[in-house]
Amino acid sequence: MANLTQEKCIACHKDAPRVTEADIAELKPEIPDWNIVEEEGESRLKRTYKFADFQTALAFTNKVGEAAEAEGHHPALLTEWGKVTVRWWTHAISGLHRNDFIMAAKTDRIAPEFTQK
Repeated sequence: MANLTQEKCIACHKDAPRVTEADIAELKPEIPDWNIVEEEGESRLKRTYKFADFQTALAFTNKVGEAAEAEGHHPALLTEWGKVTVRWWTHAISGLHRNDFIMAAKTDRIAPEFTQK
C-alpha cells in the first residue's frame, strides 16, 4: 500500500463510496492518533494537536489550510490558545472517504514543523 501522504485527493460527488470497515482496518494504522467519532450523525476523523501558544497554533492552522486548498478538500479547524482540533470528513457523502484519511496523514506530516507541547 502506498503511503497516504503520497496520495492525492479525488473529487467526490454524492454517490462516491464511503470507506468500509475493511478500508478502515487498512487505513487507520497510518493515522493511529486520530479518532473516528460520530458528530451530527456523521462519521468523522478527529484529532487535537497541542502547542506552546496561540501563535504556533495559528501558524499550524494556516499550514493545514494551505494543504487543504492544494488538495481541494477542507477540514473543520478549531484554533484555540495552545491547541488545534482538526476534523476531516466528506461533506458530499456525509461520512468518511479515503480522502479524509489522506488528509489526516498529511496533517500529521505537517505537525512536526511546529513545536508541539
